[in-house]
Amino acid sequence: MTDTFDSAGARIRDEIDRLFVSPAYTGDEPALDRLRAALAIQAHSATLVAAAVEHARATGRTWQDVADVLGVTRQAAFQRFGKPIDPRTGATMSTTPLAEATSLAESIIDALAMSRWTEVTSRFDAQMNSGLTSDGLAAAWAQVIGMAGAYEGHGVPEATRAADITITNTPLAFEAGDFIARISFHDDHSIAGLYILPSEPTA
Repeated sequence: MTDTFDSAGARIRDEIDRLFVSPAYTGDEPALDRLRAALAIQAHSATLVAAAVEHARATGRTWQDVADVLGVTRQAAFQRFGKPIDPRTGATMSTTPLAEATSLAESIIDALAMSRWTEVTSRFDAQMNSGLTSDGLAAAWAQVIGMAGAYEGHGVPEATRAADITITNTPLAFEAGDFIARISFHDDHSIAGLYILPSEPTA
């Protein structure tokens, strides 16, 4: 842990030298060299922060303590830096969302907006297939339209991982209201859950 922190710190110092201290570091393209150095500092800084969080936790600080410093919720801090143990295997669980999750969510939302119900249900896992038909999905979407008017578009999806599932949350805009599309995916890209939820009220 200390080695990681010190190593990342040393690399950041080297890149800062490249940026500000020694013109001898620059090559034929100083502007691009500086950009590369800035990106390297960003990458090493992320490693430095992760090592600092690990150290804080190892010295007894709570996830709430860490979250307060980061300016996020304790759940967000845990999801970013935590190393949950799978109770089924005792192994460290992956916290990295499925790489394609956000594009998959957008494709599902586009299919809903175009009334391509079968295209969506064909991607359901067995449990979803047993509980929601194409007709049921169409009825659910119609209910949202009845409450909030015509669909206008979606925002940028966000993805998090919980055990074996990647959960996406995508803002949806309708004529008279906002909703969230919460779509969950297995690693094989099949759909484990699909909900259209009212947006959280803002204070």
